[in-house]
Amino acid sequence: MTPLEMLADGVTVVDLAQPFETGMPASPTHPPFEFALRHRHGDFSYPDGFTGSHEIMVLGGHVGTHMDALSHVAVDGRLHGGVPVGEAMHGGRYRSHGIDQVRPLVRRGVLYDVPRHRKVARLAPGAAVEVEDLAAGPAPKPGDVALVRTGWAQLWDDPRAYVGDDSGVPGIDVGAAQWLAERGVVAVGSDTIALEHRPAGPAPAALPVHRLLLHDHGINLIEVMALETLSETLASAGTAEFLFIGAPLNVVGATGAPIRPLAVVGA
Repeated sequence: MTPLEMLADGVTVVDLAQPFETGMPASPTHPPFEFALRHRHGDFSYPDGFTGSHEIMVLGGHVGTHMDALSHVAVDGRLHGGVPVGEAMHGGRYRSHGIDQVRPLVRRGVLYDVPRHRKVARLAPGAAVEVEDLAAGPAPKPGDVALVRTGWAQLWDDPRAYVGDDSGVPGIDVGAAQWLAERGVVAVGSDTIALEHRPAGPAPAALPVHRLLLHDHGINLIEVMALETLSETLASAGTAEFLFIGAPLNVVGATGAPIRPLAVVGA
């Protein structure tokens, strides 16, 4: 079935992005989101009564629902493919491996709904999503976008709990990441702030899943996703598959940028 045929039969479109607002959860190592009206209606008026209003926004590239570019991590001074960091950078930005080089994604998406598989509301803090959890779902195909639900988005309105420094955060382990990489997925996303599981305490110096997917395999990551509605929609439809649509902001030379991904679920 073509996308146009899907539209004719009726589809449900699910927004997979969390809303941006001041005070939203953000890693303490990244600039938080800030928003302020720069001009309000009435600050200036044209003779005919016409007015305008606009704002200023400040945020880090890895705040809110966002995609990691391949320039986000390096090992021994080299990016994915062995490219030296010094060669990739020019003028304070990345001329290779940047988020602007990520093409828009229109792909088959697969949701690995781990809490539903384990019959829990959400995974425990620091819990690891393992190969067995993913193997219980559909087999990913080359070119797919794989999304892993932990249920952690239920804590979105409690920033401290969502960031999880006190409790730890669930997520995929290295084995699960390798399983996905071996099957040729082009992106992996989840509903937590760092995608991979980590124990309580400050963010670890080493992020092995980031290293494996971004550096070793060149697979982009999507973090801080909203997957609760998608979980219910797919369960009602009796499927785990959907059409994934998403493109990060085209910020030249950036290591990451906001993305508003969508899931299109057929009737």
